[in-house]
Amino acid sequence: MTAAGTATTGDVRPGYVLWFTGFSGAGKSTVAGLVAARLRGLGAPLEVLDGDEVRTHLTKGLGFTKSDRDTNVLRIGWVAGLLSRHGVGVITAAISPYADIRAQVRAMTTNFTEIFVDAPLEECIRRDVKGLYARALADEIPHFTGVSDPYEPPAHPEIHLRTSSSTPEECAAEVLAYVRSKGWLAGADQTP
Repeated sequence: MTAAGTATTGDVRPGYVLWFTGFSGAGKSTVAGLVAARLRGLGAPLEVLDGDEVRTHLTKGLGFTKSDRDTNVLRIGWVAGLLSRHGVGVITAAISPYADIRAQVRAMTTNFTEIFVDAPLEECIRRDVKGLYARALADEIPHFTGVSDPYEPPAHPEIHLRTSSSTPEECAAEVLAYVRSKGWLAGADQTP
């Protein structure tokens, strides 16, 4: 180990952050869950920071104003940064609607990979099992991304998943191929 606490030799796995962003209902959590299951099966150290779960435990009390959303995403990014600097893979599935905040998260993490989970808003509304879009369209939920608040799609994501034309399994396979191509599974069983 060096004075800074980073390994200098040996079979050390680099940390990384797989940041899934997109509309509610685009398929972020579904694809992230498939990727997480496969990476864990390969023996990779991994933590999943799902947007809904984080709001329950880490950012409880925050609303959905731009300021609160920014705080929520930056807190997730801070935790992801800590973990990734210590050799842990991190998967985050959070709407994270604002490009400038995602850029700040990129700067505070190791091996940040922006994954745009892209589905047309109409498709997300059709898939909405929680009824959130119906409530937002009826003005019952203020500051709802895609309805009454903007979503700024990534200009140059490392991975662009189109979930209206690809299955969740196909999308997960694309993410896993990217992780393997970067060598982030050092020492893990990398067989498909």
